Amino acid sequence: MVFYFTGTGNSLYIAKQLDSHPLSIPQVLRQSKTEFTDEKIGIVAPIYGHEVPEMVKEFMRKTDFRTDYFYMILTYGNRHEGAAELAEQLCKSCGITASYINVIRMVDNWLPAFDMEEQRKEEKHVEEQLDTILRDLCAGKHMIAPVAKEDRVAHRQFLERMNKSPSDAWQHLLKIGEGCIGCGICEKVCPSSSIHVKDGRAVHIPGNCQTCLACAHACPQKAIGMTVPEKNPQARYRNEKISLQEIIKANSQI
Repeated sequence: MVFYFTGTGNSLYIAKQLDSHPLSIPQVLRQSKTEFTDEKIGIVAPIYGHEVPEMVKEFMRKTDFRTDYFYMILTYGNRHEGAAELAEQLCKSCGITASYINVIRMVDNWLPAFDMEEQRKEEKHVEEQLDTILRDLCAGKHMIAPVAKEDRVAHRQFLERMNKSPSDAWQHLLKIGEGCIGCGICEKVCPSSSIHVKDGRAVHIPGNCQTCLACAHACPQKAIGMTVPEKNPQARYRNEKISLQEIIKANSQI
């Protein structure tokens, strides 16, 4: 049994390689079921600021995973800065014993820092990383991906920078441009109901935004951008092996 959270398809692609019918965390959270039982249970999720999205944390806190082998696969683009160790700490705080936590490097969709055209060209060796993870899981390997001292230092520095920003800074990074035609795709791919179409135009509602950037990347007009400078405002991304309809199915709260 595999649960996943996805914004632009990377984590969904990995989840599909682990289970033919992975379960969307945003959709499961809409249900009343909070207990799951299986021989092995896994979570596949991206890391934002070196940790899993708040929605994934909420899911883990609310859910009783009845399994002898719980694992997490964390997708990242540039640096993971000790994400596996941070995920293990999260598991412990939720009363979960993690058997296996690993990271996998893929395209980074963070628009302020990366040009999506350049990211597509960069060889990430995804399939090789995935093969290793699949072998580990099949063998029931127990492992938490190693974390270097430099990773911990970098994460502390990140937290120090964030502490100098408003506590809700992540909630105000999206803006709707004049090119919006009110097509509603942004609303359909948002996992947290943080964007709606009103009077023929998209409106972003801060408060529960996961900053997954699904709306910005899926907008066919490139009308959704950032309130901070972007590397390439004309370049957007979706995992080439995942369709827009799959992301809508995973995230739509309509």
